[in-house]
Amino acid sequence: MATTETLAEGITASQRAQQKALELMRQAGVDGKDYFLRVSVVGGGCSGLSYKLDFDNELNPNDQVFEMESLQLVTDIKSLLYLLNTELDFSDGLNGKGFVFKNPNASRTCGCGESFAV
Repeated sequence: MATTETLAEGITASQRAQQKALELMRQAGVDGKDYFLRVSVVGGGCSGLSYKLDFDNELNPNDQVFEMESLQLVTDIKSLLYLLNTELDFSDGLNGKGFVFKNPNASRTCGCGESFAV
C-alpha cells in the first residue's frame, strides 16, 4: 500500500514547479486531480544516474506519496533513497528552461543538470 508522507525528509516542489507541472498536465489533457507527478531515478546519463518525470495515475505497493499544495509527487522506495530532501524547481531563465533538481545527495552533476552521481 502506498504511503502518504508529510515528513521534512522527502521530495518537495517549489510553487513554480507545481504550477508548471499542472500546466503541462492540462496541455497533455490529464486531470491534476486524478494524476500525479512520478519522480524516479534511473541508471544512465553522463554522471551515472538520471532523473525521470512522468504523469501517472496508478500507485504501486511501495510508492511514497508527498502532498504539495496543488500537486502530489510520487516516487518508488528505491528512488527515494537518492531523492531524500530534494526540491524540484522550475527555471525559465537565460541559462536554461526546465525542471531543476536541488538534490543535496548528489556528489556531482552533469552540465545539463539531468544526471548526477552520489
